[in-house]
Amino acid sequence: MDSPELADAEYDALFDRLTALEEANPALITPDSPTQRVGAKPVSEFASVKHSVPMLSLGKITSESEFSDFHRRVCDGLGLPIETQIRYSCEPKLDGLAIEIVYENGSLILGATRGDGVTGEDVTLNVRTINSLPLKLGEIYPRIELRGEVIFPLRKFNRMNERRVEQGLEPFANPRNAAAGSLRQLDPKITAGRPLDVHFYALGSLSLGDRAEPSTHEEELKFIESLGMKTIDLAESMNGPEAVSRYFTRISGMRDKLDFEIDGVVVKVDDIAEQKQLGEISRSPRWAVAWKFPAQEKVTVLEDVLWNVGRTAAVVPVAVLSPIELAGVTVKRASLHNEDQIERLGLRIGDRVMVRRAGDVIPYIVKALPELRTGGETEIVPPEKCPVCGSSLVKEPEDIYRRCPNVSCPAVIAESLVHWASRGAMDIDGLGPKQIEQLLGENLIANAADLYRLKPENLVDLERFAEKSAENLVASIQASKKPTLRKFINALGIRHVGETVAGLLAEKYRSIESLQNADVEELMTIEGIGPEIAQATVDFFLNHSNLELLENLREVGVEPILPEATRTGERRLDGLTFVITGSLSVPRDKIKALLESEGANVSGSVSGKTGYVIHGESPGGKLDKARKLGVSLLDESELIGFLEDRGIGTSIFKSGSV
Repeated sequence: MDSPELADAEYDALFDRLTALEEANPALITPDSPTQRVGAKPVSEFASVKHSVPMLSLGKITSESEFSDFHRRVCDGLGLPIETQIRYSCEPKLDGLAIEIVYENGSLILGATRGDGVTGEDVTLNVRTINSLPLKLGEIYPRIELRGEVIFPLRKFNRMNERRVEQGLEPFANPRNAAAGSLRQLDPKITAGRPLDVHFYALGSLSLGDRAEPSTHEEELKFIESLGMKTIDLAESMNGPEAVSRYFTRISGMRDKLDFEIDGVVVKVDDIAEQKQLGEISRSPRWAVAWKFPAQEKVTVLEDVLWNVGRTAAVVPVAVLSPIELAGVTVKRASLHNEDQIERLGLRIGDRVMVRRAGDVIPYIVKALPELRTGGETEIVPPEKCPVCGSSLVKEPEDIYRRCPNVSCPAVIAESLVHWASRGAMDIDGLGPKQIEQLLGENLIANAADLYRLKPENLVDLERFAEKSAENLVASIQASKKPTLRKFINALGIRHVGETVAGLLAEKYRSIESLQNADVEELMTIEGIGPEIAQATVDFFLNHSNLELLENLREVGVEPILPEATRTGERRLDGLTFVITGSLSVPRDKIKALLESEGANVSGSVSGKTGYVIHGESPGGKLDKARKLGVSLLDESELIGFLEDRGIGTSIFKSGSV
């Protein structure tokens, strides 16, 4: 069901314990032991597929010393001294569902899960719904078997979960299980409705006609890319264990910035002849290993539930946890989304719960473990009064939240200002929850427009403010006066309207005045906007307080930059794909917003379909990959010239803000 009962770390610990017991007592090893097989038996609903070459699992290491042991075993197996600088190929270990894709004479004929490593499940109809997977290859070969990972990109996963929560549905536990569950749907239409992606990292059995087969893993990846497939981003080959260790450290630091989940680094001996010489054991190759990151899921105790008031006046439950170390962070709080989620999870105060944290996502409770209850657990009772202002809460029949009806509730005002200053909105550097709390507490501001009336002398006497920090904050606030229309719409905090919907509205109406005059029926003609979003948008502009805020913002000089239309009505970068890497003088999200406003697609990974790679200082592996693929490169000065040649304004590079 792709809903595991144990956290990964707990499963791994049990598996390691079993392995140690079997090594000490070989007579206890049985054919059905988990150490003797790769995964699970295929489910009966799918036809079985026997892999022509077994899809093995990888051995696991978690430390530098364990990798040194792996390197020693590789050298021993090849009859080489330990000092040998073995050439390794390294790549991030995607946390998804292993898949095999088979093409015959250029056509996709089979998609199969790994299953138990020997036999998998036929999911061909489902993999055909993955848009990034070609149904026909440009080059025709008798037979090609590709091994890869089906993943659920994080941004799309988070947006889907937000929609599910708004609809009163249970959110997916994590991207890996969502990808696995999506691909193993009995109805391919369900799979097609989920934005899956697939990246390839190996070849199985090949019949390439007159073409020679790759002799290294690096050549395998180049061959896969030549077919038009995505490979693992940031894959690199290097000499010796010290280089591998540096690579692991670098990828660890990038983990939270990627748009896909990774749970470690895969290290492979690069030379395929050496791989064959090293061979394999029962369930894993001797020439490859997975160097795992710290766990992202752990079990702890739900100590209490707090009720916080958000910017839309929704009263949201937050779990108070016994502190745990998770993905390098001490976690004491976790999101519970809403009352319905508490009921779905069957939570009680005192429960042992599984908690997950991945990337920048707020930790959340995956599931309760009722089998571990002691009898001392207590029910979770939602509040009847606003925990901040004491007003009686209101809950409409169709709403999943209780809401505070008091428009002057301090919590509502504070949260709306935190959202206003956030990166996806006005992006005011240095203005966080603590600073907003101070400004409200000192009666220096009452709404977003008041921020733009602040002067350094208003701030210097406040705690944690000195003359320089006061000047910097005021400068940062003033620099936000000219946002893109998308950011401005998002900043307004219209219910159900986030960055994506704000972009749709900006694209359609191209000014606040036009949006203000839209009606529900007109809004619903936009793909991606339904009746709830349309009604919430109309209601926002019918509210007198909101109209007054917009007028006050105009008075203090806050005016969004409106998208420009060309003479033909077409955007000037339509159909072009860009990748941005390295540090530039302007934040990447501002460059991305400019490119997207002109119709470009800005991707997080380099592929054969990438048109241009924009690079700054310390660009990393994306620049190397772009050079290998022959992708056009633009440094900052070349980018400015590129845009100006197409009549696109480049003022962001002069002012540092859009």
